[in-house]
Amino acid sequence: MAFVTWFKRNVVVVAGLLTLAYLLLPNVVVTVFSFNRPKGRFNYEWQQFSTDAWRDPCGVSGLCESLGLSLQLAFWATLGATLLGTMIAFALVRYRFRARGAVNSLIFLPMAMPEVVMAASLLTLFLNMGAELGFWTILIAHIMFCLSFVVVAVKARVMSMDPRLEQAAQDLYAGPAQTFLRVTLPIAAPGIAAGALLAFALSFDDFIITNFNAGSTVTFPMFVWGSAQRGTPVQINVIGTAMFVVAVLLVLVSMAVGNRRRRQKA
Repeated sequence: MAFVTWFKRNVVVVAGLLTLAYLLLPNVVVTVFSFNRPKGRFNYEWQQFSTDAWRDPCGVSGLCESLGLSLQLAFWATLGATLLGTMIAFALVRYRFRARGAVNSLIFLPMAMPEVVMAASLLTLFLNMGAELGFWTILIAHIMFCLSFVVVAVKARVMSMDPRLEQAAQDLYAGPAQTFLRVTLPIAAPGIAAGALLAFALSFDDFIITNFNAGSTVTFPMFVWGSAQRGTPVQINVIGTAMFVVAVLLVLVSMAVGNRRRRQKA
């Protein structure tokens, strides 16, 4: 009876912990098998503990080259999508123009459209234009499908902003540029940062759209897919584990900075 009472009181916490464990289980498996020394080509069964892959993460030909290319694409796609998406979000919230409702609806199309449809459409466009498939076609495609996610994230933040703060800055003789840099931009920064992080993750992780428009260019997701056909090297698990650890550290640092700022304000 005591257990039933305790469970009723903590059912939400238990469900949350179980969900978190379910989400993190693949990352745990990847981390564990990054220390494996497989006997065959496939790293699917535990054989022997080894740190060889960690000592030589670029030991597989083409792995680090594809990783660097994916990071470069993700950086430029994030920069382009964030700049364009932020301007579009401000325009949709702050200004009234013809077809504004239609534009608001069209923004959601790339998010709702299957990736294979967008990939085939972009490939048809590039081929009709005579463009050479490679880095630039991938970058354009990534900016296009990341743009909607940035707009949605920034738009939600801009809509929640109190316009009286900007009016107060103007009453204190702040010019338009000074008001934007000192008031508007800092308030909108969390939404912009969220959109940028989402765009980076989507761009780095994308396979379908990239595969259609890459030509002979090989990104990290394409390298992983190709390696899985021949035998997944342990170094892929090493790269995945390292990226997971970096992401967790960034979250912890951001939480620590946020808590410190709240304590200073209090």
